[in-house]
Amino acid sequence: MSKQPAVICLDLGGSFVKLGVMDAQQQLTILDQQKIPAQSWPDFTALIGRMIEQHQQHFSADSPLAISTAGIVSPESGEMFASNIPAFHQRNLSQSLGELLQRKVIVHNDADCFTLAEALAGVGKGHKVVFGAILGSGVGGGLVADGRIITGQNGLTGEWGHGPITLTEVDIAGETVRLPRQPCPCGQKGCLDSYGGARGLENLHRTLHHISVSSIDIIAGWQQQERLAQRTLEVWLQLVSQPLAYTINITGASLVAVGGGLASVTPLMNALNDEVQRYVLRSTHHPLVVPGMFAHNGGMIGAALLAHQPA
Repeated sequence: MSKQPAVICLDLGGSFVKLGVMDAQQQLTILDQQKIPAQSWPDFTALIGRMIEQHQQHFSADSPLAISTAGIVSPESGEMFASNIPAFHQRNLSQSLGELLQRKVIVHNDADCFTLAEALAGVGKGHKVVFGAILGSGVGGGLVADGRIITGQNGLTGEWGHGPITLTEVDIAGETVRLPRQPCPCGQKGCLDSYGGARGLENLHRTLHHISVSSIDIIAGWQQQERLAQRTLEVWLQLVSQPLAYTINITGASLVAVGGGLASVTPLMNALNDEVQRYVLRSTHHPLVVPGMFAHNGGMIGAALLAHQPA
């Protein structure tokens, strides 16, 4: 059996391109990071070509390029929907970049790639169905079953942060707190994304208390038992836990791996797990909601693992 070649890994976000390599032992090494030329396809492809050439000693001519990216990949056409990266928005990135670089290119959504990494090599290893919940600046998700990414209509699966599902009122210590449905950049109104991620937490604090505070300071205040911050997090936990519990009930996930910046706050994740356990149809003795192992480079790891899966 021939040895699998090293995989070139790229993480594409709205601000940076990160380059790495995963070796045959599935060890990821980060090699470079550059500001992404988000507006220009020629500038974008020129940068990718230079980055690969400058580090070519780490891989071979038959090494595939695995890309984890913000945005949605159409499973039918391969076309990207990435409005914050116009350089390849509405372009078949896999085909176009593969032709330019003369190598196999695999492209997938970063939340899906994170979920695959956690399911195959992280906290979800051994679980049949794993849901990946991204709680970063916004709310995203991915679903893996039997070690495979579930890719639904138009590439949309696991988007629990969108759709008019957010509660409009919650009960806190016997008091009913009413919340307005906020407009969302996706075009809908009432999405969890407007209150659920780090920017959403700030929005929620501003809605409740009419003051602007960073998510870092809100969480720090909550941990220090500051009154306003505690109230905000009590509301946040109810808003986030119920849609996440619905998601578990619908998908049958036996574990939720959480990525994004909020996942690094262990007490918050423990509190979220406790709330979710209240709302799922069948609670468990083991934690359902846990921080992922690959918070920083899970997308790249998942994309590299995907490169070696049969189509």
